Amino acid sequence: MRITVEIDEKTLAELLKVTGQTKNSPAVAFAVRDFINRKKSKDFGRMLREGTFDYPATNLEIEQRDV
Repeated sequence: MRITVEIDEKTLAELLKVTGQTKNSPAVAFAVRDFINRKKSKDFGRMLREGTFDYPATNLEIEQRDV
């Protein structure tokens, strides 16, 4: 999907540098995916700490799958 986003030159240059990309579009796509993954990880950690994440398997079932 194509979209238009305004990003100042300094931020875009920094994004290219930290992502190691040489083209704008792949760098922005990488940054968006990374942001989403970090947000999901943060939310998952919060749910675990609060005890609101209900995993559908027991520890024994998980350990048996690892064999």
